[in-house]
Amino acid sequence: MSIFRILLVIVCSASFAQAGLVERHVDFSSYDQPLYAQVVNRIKAKVLARLGEGINTRERYFIIPFAYQNRNNDPAFSHSFISVIRVFPDNKKVQLTPGLKTRSEANREFEAFTISWLPRDFATNTHLCVFDGPAARIIPEANDCPLSPGRNFNLAETLQLCSHDKLALAMWGPYEIAKPGFDLGVRRKNLLDGGTIKYKADDRLTRKDHIAINCFHAMAGLEELYPNGGLFGTGFKMWGFNGTARVLIEYSHRARYKGLLLEPVDEKNDRYGFVYATSRNGKIPYNPLRNASAYQQ
Repeated sequence: MSIFRILLVIVCSASFAQAGLVERHVDFSSYDQPLYAQVVNRIKAKVLARLGEGINTRERYFIIPFAYQNRNNDPAFSHSFISVIRVFPDNKKVQLTPGLKTRSEANREFEAFTISWLPRDFATNTHLCVFDGPAARIIPEANDCPLSPGRNFNLAETLQLCSHDKLALAMWGPYEIAKPGFDLGVRRKNLLDGGTIKYKADDRLTRKDHIAINCFHAMAGLEELYPNGGLFGTGFKMWGFNGTARVLIEYSHRARYKGLLLEPVDEKNDRYGFVYATSRNGKIPYNPLRNASAYQQ
């Protein structure tokens, strides 16, 4: 094939993708259910399928990474977060995790929590300062965005923020992990809940001194408090789907995580989404996902 033909194929493929001509499937069967209910039902179904119908004789642990973003992937409308689940063995007493509520589903008990790091008042003040000042995107010292007290939002609160702005949500997994992975997640949650860490979307200067981090670094590198990532290791452009995909690459490729993640990860093909639709079987303003379920605000 000539170089011209190769370039033509590349250009045409990119044009088709930008024009939305890549085949996409959207399921409207749960459209009347709130976004939170749709997400939780999908998680429950997949975890219960993994446990099987027989007696569960051991503890099982799972992670479900998430991200949401708008059409332009603006950092102020993008977020990465992760949920962690511990399923108890059947008919056996276990030591409960302090601070976590025990729940039940299909006669099986479990614990669950979410790491979703945002400014404390974000539910009522959704203006997120990311870059403020000339050259702030390039020079971290030029960014005038202030530090904010942080808060770890739960899954319901986080999905309410997503649906309020009619954003596209992606989820991966559930992926099974080993107990040390669950323990790392609990330690990270406890650290965030302790009140010593603040929030800053552009944390290039603040994360190194353990002052403030963004949502990506709150869930990335559970073993390493402030991992690098993104352009030149700065975390730049690591928001929305890119941010969570970067976390999954780290979890699945770094040697020290090999014993924690118990199954292979395909950060592109494992994505399943939830997209806003104006009505049942109606217009979908933004859908970057090949497979998704429709939700209404």
